Amino acid sequence: MRTSAPGSDRAARRTAAPPSQRGFTLIELLVVVAIIAIATAGVAFALRDSSSTRLEQEARRLSALFESARAQSRSTGVPVVWHTVEGGFRFEGLPEGSLPQNWLHADTVVVQGPGRVVLGPEPIIGRQQVVLGSAAGQGRILRIATDGLGPFVTAEVAP
Repeated sequence: MRTSAPGSDRAARRTAAPPSQRGFTLIELLVVVAIIAIATAGVAFALRDSSSTRLEQEARRLSALFESARAQSRSTGVPVVWHTVEGGFRFEGLPEGSLPQNWLHADTVVVQGPGRVVLGPEPIIGRQQVVLGSAAGQGRILRIATDGLGPFVTAEVAP
């Protein structure tokens, strides 16, 4: 007496599609979609406007440095003054090396304002602003300002 195991039927084997015509598995499709997504993300990052991004990064960093210097001035009672120098800036009234004194990007310049900001030690420091731009002349300008009570904030200046 002959018995047949599942899959050993000759008629079933004849009607099954050959391996070359079966298509893709779900895993193969997911791998291809993941590769395409990674490639697309790489292209998107490569096409970003790097000079604009650098200026935003510089403005956010300077705003944070102002707040740090302001807090240090209030805690020590010593006046701190920020001013621009050739190739960077300086915080007078703080110990040497306590805060950075250079721009992250060499093409960052102060395009408007006194280039001098008084950061304390009083809790109310007066309305102040610094306007940053790029020496490359890309046209984008960012303002870092405070009303004297609140923190320094960054905003884009309309042309």
